Amino acid sequence: MNISIASITTQLADCTQVALENQSAIMPNSLIRPSRISKRTWVSLRDDVRRWAFPLVAIFSLLFTSATPAAEKASAPRANLNRIEEREFGKLDDGTSIKQFILRNSNGMVAKVINYGAIITEIQAPDRTGATVNVVLGTDTLEPYTKGFSAAAVIGRFANRIANARFSIDGTEYKVTANAGRNHIHGGRKGFARVVWTPEALPSGTNSAGVRFTYLSEDGEEGFPGNMTASVTYSLNDDNELRLDYEAATDKPTPVNLTNHAYFNLAGNGDVLEHEVWLDADQYTLADAQLIPTGELASVKGTPLDFTKPATIGSRGDQLKPRANVYDHNYVINGGGKSLILAARVREPKSGRVMEVRTTQPGVQLYTGNRSAFCLETQHYPDSVNHPEFPSTIVRPGKPFQSTTSFTFSAK
Repeated sequence: MNISIASITTQLADCTQVALENQSAIMPNSLIRPSRISKRTWVSLRDDVRRWAFPLVAIFSLLFTSATPAAEKASAPRANLNRIEEREFGKLDDGTSIKQFILRNSNGMVAKVINYGAIITEIQAPDRTGATVNVVLGTDTLEPYTKGFSAAAVIGRFANRIANARFSIDGTEYKVTANAGRNHIHGGRKGFARVVWTPEALPSGTNSAGVRFTYLSEDGEEGFPGNMTASVTYSLNDDNELRLDYEAATDKPTPVNLTNHAYFNLAGNGDVLEHEVWLDADQYTLADAQLIPTGELASVKGTPLDFTKPATIGSRGDQLKPRANVYDHNYVINGGGKSLILAARVREPKSGRVMEVRTTQPGVQLYTGNRSAFCLETQHYPDSVNHPEFPSTIVRPGKPFQSTTSFTFSAK
């Protein structure tokens, strides 16, 4: 409803004038216009109505506007919002074009992803004043990624470590790429982080937009069995939630452990030692010097690994062994692995930015090897394929793998 305040004012004053001029036809003169009130007084009253009508109507108009539903007021800008945009990010040496997809929401948040490694190249998140800054380590050009820049790539087929780069399924032993000494880590030399995924922009919804990346990992790639089709769908909604939905299907039994290796800094620069971390995890997987789990789940209580109450990353780093000031531990999420639940929360006090991590996975790896950023890699436990007591990572034909992780940003 679009009404002019000036027109209402004029109409109100005109109605008053008509009423005054026709008062004798409406009521007995003795009731509405006593003889002691002069015509001049009535004219003055009419002018007062004209004088006060505008501010009064303006006030009521503001009240009416403020009561308009937020969805109605936001409908125009949201309708014009370009929620997803595609552009060329660069070319590989063989001429393959790499695409970047820019996802936007109505709050000014932006997430940029490319189909090389299904990498998140940028996340613009607001602080308490509404100012945005990039909170994930990334670059604006393709070349650093192709040369091994640590990036927010999808890791697969198997994130984290496999002891001695071997495992057995149904009595058959498989040997995979040994790229961490005698052990396997993060899918091998290329894994899923240095391959080209097939992109598909998804239709935008009323409050979200997304893109799906798909990759066929052939039988024997990096030593893993089975032709496995993996996909990850990135979607950004108006709740400032960046959601990652993973799926994988195979024609042979194979281990699957997918994650994203994003490095976050909620300040956008400097170190992360003053970032406050909370983890809903009472235990972690005890590991040897090579970070291979022993099979034991140990309590975090009384150790520098305890983040069940918020603590800064740098507050107890000097107590860590064998590497001081480096967290590189897999936490066992309380009640994890069954449904999408809140697993972690990180707050940067100066900007007020807060990131909440939800996941369907049973574990999360906190990594701070680079003090300028931290990782929260949602995953199955390291070397699960060699530990039957751990949640299984074996995916079989006809029973596809599915998991979800989301990163939700706010400010306080």
